[in-house]
Amino acid sequence: MLTAAERAELTRRARSRAGRAEDARIARPLLLLSDGRTYREIAALVDCSEPFISKWKRRFTADRLAGLYTRHAGREATALTPKMEARILDWTRRVPTDGTTQWSTRRLAKRLKVHHMMVARVWQKHGIQPHLM
Repeated sequence: MLTAAERAELTRRARSRAGRAEDARIARPLLLLSDGRTYREIAALVDCSEPFISKWKRRFTADRLAGLYTRHAGREATALTPKMEARILDWTRRVPTDGTTQWSTRRLAKRLKVHHMMVARVWQKHGIQPHLM
């Protein structure tokens, strides 16, 4: 059972061209459920799975509209510490052990178990261009 405000919000999300596509994909099955459609009918109409419908119905029933926000926390951001920066610079001066002539950002990042953009930012900050060394 949807309140008038909930139906209006779900309809807005389902029709929105400017909002997130995921919001529309979640709102459509909920609106169809409130109209009395079965999971099988909704899955065919919206092109989603029955477990997807069940998951969002359960979350909506428990928390109403607040339950429709995704709960993926993402991964923890890693900060570039002076110690890690020094380690990247130290390894940049060494000769690669795999037989290549210089480090690439991805190869060094894999060796140090950090993201390749962290290596690229340190190199840019210090004006390092391994291919010219």
